[in-house]
Amino acid sequence: MRQFAVIGLGRFGSSVAQTLSEKKKEVIGVDSREQIVQEMSETISQAVCADAKDEKALRAVGIQNVDVAVVAVGELEASILITLTLKEMGIKEIVAKAVTDDHKKVLEKIGATRIVMPERDMGQRIANALVTPQVLDHIDLSGDSSIVEIISPPEFVGKSLRDLDVRAQHGINVIAVKRKVRSLSAKGETADEEKIVVAPTADEVIRAKDILIVIGPNDKIETLKKKH
Repeated sequence: MRQFAVIGLGRFGSSVAQTLSEKKKEVIGVDSREQIVQEMSETISQAVCADAKDEKALRAVGIQNVDVAVVAVGELEASILITLTLKEMGIKEIVAKAVTDDHKKVLEKIGATRIVMPERDMGQRIANALVTPQVLDHIDLSGDSSIVEIISPPEFVGKSLRDLDVRAQHGINVIAVKRKVRSLSAKGETADEEKIVVAPTADEVIRAKDILIVIGPNDKIETLKKKH
């Protein structure tokens, strides 16, 4: 089982640690604030009150043995020092939080394997949802491609993916379809449940109100949005 360390248990770090714990992963959480550590000790494998800039303190709790370390500290100097320390300890996968573009560049140069900017990324996703209501979520993959959740355009309804030939006709790929399905409970009551069709076949027929999870170049996705 892969082991994780989350350093910095603020809102972002504690959310990461709790989610990993809910997925039955072993998590070591480190923070210098005793109250937060006590609160997190009830939800993750191990919560430790320590100065994460101190390599000896990190080694004392076994950080060197984890597979992935998440540096969730927003303060620039501390974030850089902790990332450097983890790199020197030989941790191969280091995910670091950045708060500015300059912060991101520094973390990339010193060896963080993945940089996240949660405040900026969430702001962009909210803005995309406000500008284009039919787009339920938008995740940038790079400068020119994205994954989006989009309500099925009217012209797609009643047609199979083979008929639509979305890759050739629209330059995108449908990687999953989410829809509400009426089901019957053990008590004989009906209710709508969400069903996710992962990697749908060419025979999958698109229904009204289906949510299509698509991947592709941003210009092609923008064209798809205009079909509503």
